[in-house]
Amino acid sequence: MVATSVDEVSQLGLPLNMDTLKLPALRKVANNEYCSRRLGLPSAEIHALRSALLYAAVQSFGPTAVLVDKHPFGAGGEFRAALVAAKSLGARAVLGLRDILDGKAAVRKEWADENLRDSIADHYDLVLVYGTPSVFDPIAEYEFPPALAERIKYCGYVVNKPVRAQGGEIGPAFQQLDVDFRPCVLATTGGGEDGFKVLETFIRASEGASWKAMAVAGPMLSQGEFNTLEQLAKLSGVALHRFIPCLPDLFCKLDGLVCMGGYNTLVEAASQDLPTVCIPRSSPRSEQFLRARVFEQLGLLRCISPEHLTVEKLREEVSATLEDHRKKKMNRSSSTLDFEGARRAAGHLVGVIGTGRRRKADQQERVASEVIASRGFLENRV
Repeated sequence: MVATSVDEVSQLGLPLNMDTLKLPALRKVANNEYCSRRLGLPSAEIHALRSALLYAAVQSFGPTAVLVDKHPFGAGGEFRAALVAAKSLGARAVLGLRDILDGKAAVRKEWADENLRDSIADHYDLVLVYGTPSVFDPIAEYEFPPALAERIKYCGYVVNKPVRAQGGEIGPAFQQLDVDFRPCVLATTGGGEDGFKVLETFIRASEGASWKAMAVAGPMLSQGEFNTLEQLAKLSGVALHRFIPCLPDLFCKLDGLVCMGGYNTLVEAASQDLPTVCIPRSSPRSEQFLRARVFEQLGLLRCISPEHLTVEKLREEVSATLEDHRKKKMNRSSSTLDFEGARRAAGHLVGVIGTGRRRKADQQERVASEVIASRGFLENRV
């Protein structure tokens, strides 16, 4: 069972014997502060509702293992009661973390204020880090104590296996790429909630350019902002889509990518040696900015700081990126990054269950790998 508030979860193509629990959606307003996205409930009430749903799911489903993504105890602590209940039922608890969480000072303060370092060690049997210490070592950067550090397993970076989604916009999008032989550049900002400026700048930079341009707005971009982009895209000759499921399937057909600094987009692009221009988010967390700078130092992308983003600067960087032929980057990312994260994390997850409960270990590991690889859409998993 997968518990998430993401609306598009039904389009992920989940494996057999897997179902979803759709939670009421949240909107992030500041670090560790969330409000209801649609229901209009006060913060305390929406967290109480989500907490009750998660608790009921654990009590009814009786999971063998619980894998939680990013927030150890859920947004606003809403998963704490369900986690305690799962542990009391004999479940093993596993926490999955991205390679970079935030700036070191911010993480140290936040985790100290909430006593997370000791609480994680008390409640979790295993911590999976979706990265490699040679690129970024959270144990050293964030000064994890020994009790937490000994639970950490580095898995490598997580990527999705290409899947040709059925229906939706992906078919027309592929056909559009095949009929135009100019270099193709795609701009995407993930969910899109704070991606308007990047997409607007890209569309303006693409007018009259030597490349053909596509942009994917994302399902969380406001309708008003989407309408503005739609009008601008028509004038600039840019193909604009609201949402394309399994978007990384398009990467193999691209000559360049413009994006923000989200984990999934950058790792998927690096795994396919796709020349990339990144405009990372720098607030309220510096996670994207730090990851983009690390990847830039590894030669995997070009980075533009948000405050330096202009039409002229983006056009210049995209043009320079298109000159970096894909062959020049061949095997550069694969020799730098380890992309076996989903498979390795699934093995750790199944292994923590224990040999006495592994009659279907191979099948469990395959299903776990597919779910972990879809982590970009999922917030809390039960």
